[in-house]
Amino acid sequence: MSTASVSFRPGAVLADLLPATRVRDIALVVGGAALTGLAAQISVPVPGSPVPVTGQTFAALLVGTAFGARLGFLALALYAAAGAAGMPWFAGGTSGAFGASFGYVLGMLLAATVVGALARRGADRSAARTAGTMVLGSAVIYAVGVPYLMAATGMSLGAAVAAGVTPFLIGDALKAALAMGALPAAWKLAGRRG
Repeated sequence: MSTASVSFRPGAVLADLLPATRVRDIALVVGGAALTGLAAQISVPVPGSPVPVTGQTFAALLVGTAFGARLGFLALALYAAAGAAGMPWFAGGTSGAFGASFGYVLGMLLAATVVGALARRGADRSAARTAGTMVLGSAVIYAVGVPYLMAATGMSLGAAVAAGVTPFLIGDALKAALAMGALPAAWKLAGRRG
């Protein structure tokens, strides 16, 4: 099958441009987890918040979108499980399942699954649809992360939103803008190569 027929077939994600094998799937899962762990090391503390600005949310959403729901889930599950078990690849080289920001890691796992399912429906093929997909993915991360932050710190909902959502909205907009350019461009490039 040629790249062109794979790249434009309904239900395809970018990972489907590679021949489907067990080795490919394992490499994508391990690579997606490692990319997310590497992106987490881009970490900037936010004054007044136990949650830093990182690159891991962007990586998690890209992994989910490019790999699809199943492989995106598996990659983020590996990332979360290894970090919870002590691998120091959460934000700033931390690990463990009981930190105030671990809920965001769990949210990324769910968000990668959601955006991956949407990508299988073509949500990464145009700038507008990609933006919507990234916004929804970010909302899923917050929907899990904020309640966990509240439980871990005893913050009220208002305080958790002020510390765990508001400082990140500009960064989320920038990440969505990057994805709006990158993902549709990758599909166009794949079409030209086929």
